[in-house]
Amino acid sequence: MNAATMRPRGRPAPSPRGRPGRWDQYRRAGRWLALAAALVLGTAAAGGWFYSALSGNIHGAGVDDALGDNRPRATQGGENVLIIGSDSRAGLGGAFGENLTTMQSDTLMLLHIGGSGEWATVVSFPRDSWVRIPSCRQGDGAVSTPHHFKINEAFAIGGSTGDTANAAACAIKTVEQNTRVRVDHFMIVDFRGFTGMVDALGGVEVCPRLPIHDKKAHLDLRAGCQTVKNEQALGYVRARYSLGDGTDIGRIGRQQEFMRALAAKARAQLYQPRALYGFLDAATESLTTDPELAGLEPLYNLASGIKRMPAERITFLTVPNYPRARDVPGDTANVVWHPPAAQQLFNALMNDREMSRSRLLKAAEQLPPAAGTVQVTVLNGTDVPGKARETAERLRALGFRINATGNAPAAAGRSTLTYPEGLAEQARSLATRLPGLDPAPSEGTKPGTLTLTIGPDLPDVTG
Repeated sequence: MNAATMRPRGRPAPSPRGRPGRWDQYRRAGRWLALAAALVLGTAAAGGWFYSALSGNIHGAGVDDALGDNRPRATQGGENVLIIGSDSRAGLGGAFGENLTTMQSDTLMLLHIGGSGEWATVVSFPRDSWVRIPSCRQGDGAVSTPHHFKINEAFAIGGSTGDTANAAACAIKTVEQNTRVRVDHFMIVDFRGFTGMVDALGGVEVCPRLPIHDKKAHLDLRAGCQTVKNEQALGYVRARYSLGDGTDIGRIGRQQEFMRALAAKARAQLYQPRALYGFLDAATESLTTDPELAGLEPLYNLASGIKRMPAERITFLTVPNYPRARDVPGDTANVVWHPPAAQQLFNALMNDREMSRSRLLKAAEQLPPAAGTVQVTVLNGTDVPGKARETAERLRALGFRINATGNAPAAAGRSTLTYPEGLAEQARSLATRLPGLDPAPSEGTKPGTLTLTIGPDLPDVTG
């Protein structure tokens, strides 16, 4: 972050940008949060009222019925937990807006716990990610129409009537259908939990190098080190346009760093029961999970497993991405996932393999041809009318140039993507949007354009 750094009081500042030290601190953040939770919950188990009070705070919400049957296969080992930061304004006295028409999501992360129990990966999804939002239940009997939009809209669509289960289900469906990674559990933490945790520990020290004045985040801070709590702490991690490069990517890094500072302060107060109980009371009060995690025992087991992991085996990553304006000129508000690099990351999660930050950065070094440089002819090889037109519209929304649509000369037993000489890279670029479809050269393909023939097995268009 260019504008600010933060640290728990009495601790040295993080190492400068780019040094290994900062990433080591990020990795330790998750571990220390888990350590604090595990130790306190272990103590709580000895006191019935303490245990019951915290466990009773946690809300359970079943989502299986709303997810349907079209889900990715189970991960080959390990578990995936979707963590959703909710923009619920309840209890904040009108700060940051009120009378919202829908529930909001501010942060979306996927925690993968390796099957060996020796490592974990935390993947952040930029909220400006341009993805396909599937059809979702909305709680009033209505069902939304599939379309492309920012990924954080999924939670709002499902929660349009205030139904937390439907909100979580739509977020899960969106993540699953765009990554092909199955979500096993979910956790939702709202604004109240964040501010409550910070306040219970007496605040967290931040050290902006320059004054910060951000009307949207309700934030007014002088330059230099100072302790923030309540709405100020919330504004600091939500601020976007007044800090750094003004992007959501920059905000993700600042949020990770703030959580590192918060975790370190919780660790320093492990033996101050009042502060730590307040910390956990606030956390559990604002926590909604799937029924299997809705209790202190399963959360304790989860925290204990992470606590045992070596610090260097807990990795924080962000889905590789690039500005959508590269594919769709004029769209400066959104980002597109880097197809080959993002797919490598998702494949690693699906197959329970660790992905290092250096390997992911290397995979993202070379961008595929821009969608606007790829021409596609779409042919319908099924007996379902309109499939070519429907698929072409989805590809056009991603920036691909549609040369023509029509019916295939004969029924297609399977979907194919063929390309003429010289367009192999363009074919691979399109294939990343159609997972499982392998492009093949063909002398019969019209020069200058790819040919996508739709069969009954056409994968969903992603991205």
